[in-house]
Order: sequence, then C-alpha cells, then structure tokens
Amino acid sequence: MKMTVLTLFPEMFTGVFNTSILGQAQRKGAVSFDVVNFRDYSTNKHSRVDDYPYGGGGGMVLTPQPLFDAVEAHRIDEDGASKPRVILLCPQGEPFNQRKAEELADEEHLIFLCGHYEGYDERVREHLVTDEISLGDFVLTGGELGAMVIADSVTRLLPGALGNEMSAVTDSHSTGLLEHPHYTRPAEYRGMGVPQVLLSGHHERIERWRREESLRRTYERRPDLLDKLDLNEDDRIYLDKLREEQR
Repeated sequence: MKMTVLTLFPEMFTGVFNTSILGQAQRKGAVSFDVVNFRDYSTNKHSRVDDYPYGGGGGMVLTPQPLFDAVEAHRIDEDGASKPRVILLCPQGEPFNQRKAEELADEEHLIFLCGHYEGYDERVREHLVTDEISLGDFVLTGGELGAMVIADSVTRLLPGALGNEMSAVTDSHSTGLLEHPHYTRPAEYRGMGVPQVLLSGHHERIERWRREESLRRTYERRPDLLDKLDLNEDDRIYLDKLREEQR
C-alpha cells in the first residue's frame, strides 16, 4: 500500500513513519509513505494556502487551489491507474473504528488531507475527498495526529507488517469483542499467579477460556458491543451466567 500525506508540517511525521512497526513495515515493503507539503503547490506569489472566509467570521480558511493541485499530482501512479481514497481529517467526519481500518486496509493508495486554521473551503469536501474521518468528538489543532493514528491502525493490518500475522486478527475490536487478558513468564510473581488453564497445554480449553474472558471483559467494559455480535449458544449461556453473578 501507498500512503500519501498532504500537510503543512511534514516534519511531524519523520519519527512516526520511520520507527517501530511503521518503520519496519516500510522496510519490509508492506507500505510506503510519502509526506508532501501542499504549500509547495500554491500558485500565490507569497505561497499562501489560506484566506479570509466569505461572509466574515473568525479564523482563516484553506483555499481549494493548493489542495486540488496537490491531490491531482499524487493521485495517479506510474501506470496511470491509481484511484486512491482521499481522506479528509475533520471533526465533522465519520467516527473512526476498527471496521473502517479494515476497509481502508484493502485499498492500494490512501491520500490524507491534514488541514489547519478554521477549516477547508467547502469545494474541497464536495469535489475532492472520498471520506471524511474523525477520531472523536473533540477538536485538534490540525489533521496530522489523526492521519498518524489512521496510518498506524491500517498499516498493522497489512500482510507482512507484523511479525505474527495473528496479532491483528485477535486484537480488541477485530473480532467484535475486547481482547482477552494476556500472561507471560514467570508463572508466579509476587504471589500473583497465572490462570492454571493457560499452563495446561489443553488448547481447546485455553481457547474457550480466552473466548469467555473476552466476553466477560466486553460485558463489563463495553456491553454496547455485544448487541452487534452474532453469538453462539455457548456464548449466550456464559453471558447469562455473568448476568446472574451480578444480581
């Protein structure tokens, strides 16, 4: 996959894209990152990318020209066939979640638009972007942090990005449930032990324990997620048991 980030502050991405999992994924060839300063595409003699809003009001608005030209310069690959998803980072957008990350991970090219100031000229929204995404009901100073979060979330789903391909499959939210607890050596630490089932070597019992612990953790912390799941009979019996315990 290719990810192109259009930003006024490309230096913010240097450490994020070149270290840890993202750096490894890039070196393995699972993903490539291209960070572009869209100010370079401004035709204004002072390289301005913003202006006062029509109708008055506080703040400055990003003008359409630099963003349109920057996207158009990067949306076509060498074969002339690329049709990237153009993602606008915006507090008005669709809330980002694991399902969206999985959807984006199937694409070949993502372009992120990272705005600043008061907002974007509306023509950018209407005629340039394919997705508007928000990290939550709060406002940041710009779209850069949002682009980093989405890039990280999507990259770890790409083939070859992680050392263990099953890690992403069993993550919280990937299965619809919160992830089960994890333990490692030593088996006892300061009087605190590891559940015996994990030491038993009985894989079927271990998998059932993990499933039940995921159900328990989801029931206690995010019960709203259970309404969206297709639960089997054993799951429903276990959840009924949890409900009885709390009465």
